[in-house]
Amino acid sequence: MKKLGLLMLAVLMIGLSSCGGDNANKAKDAANNAVEATKDAAKDAAEATKDAAKEAVDATKEAAKDATDAVASVDGKSLFLNNGCVACHQIDKKTVGPTVKAIAAAYAGKKDDLVKFLKGEGKAVVDPANFAVMQPNLATTKKLSDAERAALADYILSNK
Repeated sequence: MKKLGLLMLAVLMIGLSSCGGDNANKAKDAANNAVEATKDAAKDAAEATKDAAKEAVDATKEAAKDATDAVASVDGKSLFLNNGCVACHQIDKKTVGPTVKAIAAAYAGKKDDLVKFLKGEGKAVVDPANFAVMQPNLATTKKLSDAERAALADYILSNK
């Protein structure tokens, strides 16, 4: 009887250990599945971040291109003609103000100084005695954007 009890106990232990083995395998499989799911989620998150970063870079490039195009489209000659400059400044004939060629000669190599003058921050160098006549018109050039003042200066300086 004692042998039969030990045999039954051994069978029971084998059965329990085999059940426990299935549970251990199931737990191991579940852990492996969780690891794979975590890897997949991390990969998806990395791809989403990469895509979002690429979209942000593309949007920034597009905005920079638009800004560059806007600056490039500023036409100094049109600004000169449409903002009243031509009323006092002719290309090569002195009228109320100095000629455009005289302004270009005085500011040759000094575009920044001309832009400062158009901004109302610089001194008149071409015809200082006539500056009082120009001063009210500086209100117009002060209102221009930096890009517009630069384009206007480029136009004036191109008339040598």
